[in-house]
Amino acid sequence: AALCEAFTLCGLGPSGGVGLGAGVLALEPGPDADHVLLTDRGRTATLFKVSDQKPLGCWSVKHGQMITCPVVCNFETHEYVAVHDDKVLRIWKDEDVNLDKVFKATLSAEVYRIHSLPHGEPLVLFKGGGVRTLDVLLEAPQQEIENFISDEVIKWSEAFLEGQEPILIFATEKDGDYFIYIQKFKLNILHKYKLEQEESSNPLSFTAYIKNQIITLLCLYSNDSIYKVLIPLQQHSEEEEQILSKSLLLKLSVSGSVLKGTSFAVLDKDHVAVLGSLTACGEESKECLTIWNTKFQTLQTSKELPLGTSGQLWCYGEKFFFTHGKVLTVIIYKCETSSLAAAVGKLKDSQTSDVSFLNWNTLSDEELVVSLQSQQSVTLKSESKMTLRSRRSSVAKVPTDALTAGQLLLDIKDSSSAAVEEKLKQLLSKAQMPDVQATIGCVIPALINRCKTDPSFYPQNFLVQLIQKQELSYSLCPDLMAVALEKKDMHLLQICLQRFPDIPEEMTYACLKLFLSISDDYLERTDVNLDSVISYIDIESNNKGVKNEMVENGFNTELEEDSCDTIFTKETPLKNDGEFCPVGPQKAALLNAVLHSAYSETFLLPHLKDLPAQQAVLFLRYLRYLYVKSSEKINTSLPGALSPTINQIMDWMCLLLDAHFTVMVMLPEAKGLLSSLHKFVRAQVRFYSELNKIEGSLQELQRLKCQKETQAYSIEVLELI
Repeated sequence: AALCEAFTLCGLGPSGGVGLGAGVLALEPGPDADHVLLTDRGRTATLFKVSDQKPLGCWSVKHGQMITCPVVCNFETHEYVAVHDDKVLRIWKDEDVNLDKVFKATLSAEVYRIHSLPHGEPLVLFKGGGVRTLDVLLEAPQQEIENFISDEVIKWSEAFLEGQEPILIFATEKDGDYFIYIQKFKLNILHKYKLEQEESSNPLSFTAYIKNQIITLLCLYSNDSIYKVLIPLQQHSEEEEQILSKSLLLKLSVSGSVLKGTSFAVLDKDHVAVLGSLTACGEESKECLTIWNTKFQTLQTSKELPLGTSGQLWCYGEKFFFTHGKVLTVIIYKCETSSLAAAVGKLKDSQTSDVSFLNWNTLSDEELVVSLQSQQSVTLKSESKMTLRSRRSSVAKVPTDALTAGQLLLDIKDSSSAAVEEKLKQLLSKAQMPDVQATIGCVIPALINRCKTDPSFYPQNFLVQLIQKQELSYSLCPDLMAVALEKKDMHLLQICLQRFPDIPEEMTYACLKLFLSISDDYLERTDVNLDSVISYIDIESNNKGVKNEMVENGFNTELEEDSCDTIFTKETPLKNDGEFCPVGPQKAALLNAVLHSAYSETFLLPHLKDLPAQQAVLFLRYLRYLYVKSSEKINTSLPGALSPTINQIMDWMCLLLDAHFTVMVMLPEAKGLLSSLHKFVRAQVRFYSELNKIEGSLQELQRLKCQKETQAYSIEVLELI
């Protein structure tokens, strides 16, 4: 088993954009395998596409209301189901926006949890132990719900499908005793069991799965152990309350260290994942995510989580989800067939030795050297079609190549920038080197760590070439842009914004703020790619104040300005905004890179509100300049490579006005800008309105032209009514 790539799904703080300051209530599977539903401990539910790390929808109940159980997806109807204030049921679809206008039903009893099933109706579990399928509940929302457990408190529940029959299992607690209930719907039978007590220890977390008519219940106890309980579905005993005996499955200790688990998940029949604090004698405890082999009682892998967690762990589609600091983190994992060789880390199979599944951030430099040696050796051995002579020749070269890659990681610690750059170029230029991407994945963190600890070390040229030539992402090197911001490396930031598909909105905002704050004089001395602006910004005209009178789009904004009701006496300096770029070409190119980066309005808007007013006005002036420039041409597109599109310009303009409209209305220097922007937009609306009026006539002309065959030369008079 191995922990692979990790990335951030969303922020959780007050400025994270999802309103998750109170924490996560639960994470549920979405309508397909790449979607998850996130419910916070408040008013909001958000649907995420995990691979894109972007929200697809966000719904909130009104102020004063609170979502009290996790939102789930009804896989039968592709609808979402939620309960707020314990008794109010809401059902909606993707296209719904306002939850006040969706289906609502007030129930007669308080709901504990709703469980969705892949091929069946959701099950609604009430706090009194009563259970209904959603369709039966909707037939009569005020129907009476039985109360089986008036003195007990539900601690956990889960639902399964055994064949076509839904099965619900839940655990309750009363005065230190724990009880297990199993509800079978076909026969409408509720079985109650008492869990065998463990001396001076209580269960902290439960999970279960069903196979061959037997429910396997796993319990994580406070004595650092996981116990297994087998519950057969076919019960013939008439005894009202049977005692469930348990057996020790796993002791969470290794080499004198003990894992104080808080939550866990079953990965397959031989592996479990446990989230908790790893404690050793005389050492401070460290929060970790771990994978254990229950068959051989071994710790397979672990990842330290220095920023802390909430103790919650979810597992869907070979991905772990958990909070880490102020973000919700996703880690991909891989589990191989359980064998003794794999359990002790000696498995040599080529599939399990893939270097891309190593956790580079937790390996030491010496381990990285060994890993690279092992990977290259395995890769060469897998090429079964080579001749004996060529195979011997290749194997003979393995130590040199492996030591070069491994030695480089050690050299990064103390060599100069020039020396490191030269060795990196030699390493990556080897056409036959296997797993170039994986090697880059371990080299970049080492470079960034050196940059953080040694201010004089910064291999800027190599980093730029690496991003330009390789398909990298922000999640592969999350600290790279932070280092570039600290170094004010405009060129590197520009390339990252243009090439990384998964940049967080917080980082996009940080780049925008830096670009707007730096003077044009400083930027003139920096290396910035001007391909996106050189075709439409006339630098000479911008300096000399030459006015361009060409109008291609059928109207002139100045002809419309005198018809505006609001008149400002100080508009003269702003009249040139549409003709001359308010920023230098270097800053314009950097701002264009920001316009190209992907973002979610929900996540970006809170950050944009923190943009200083003067910088917001400058950015809006530049966006207006781009808008006017785009509208001069018939095809409403700017020339040049990577130039912003009209849609990007409009989206950012609307977003900026949403974030700063009140401030801009109050700023004297912004009033003229808003007025001229209003006039320009109104002029365009009038122009397109006039075009719409003659649309029918133009279509009629087209029809007549198709019907009549004209000679090489003819004069026709057509009357337009």
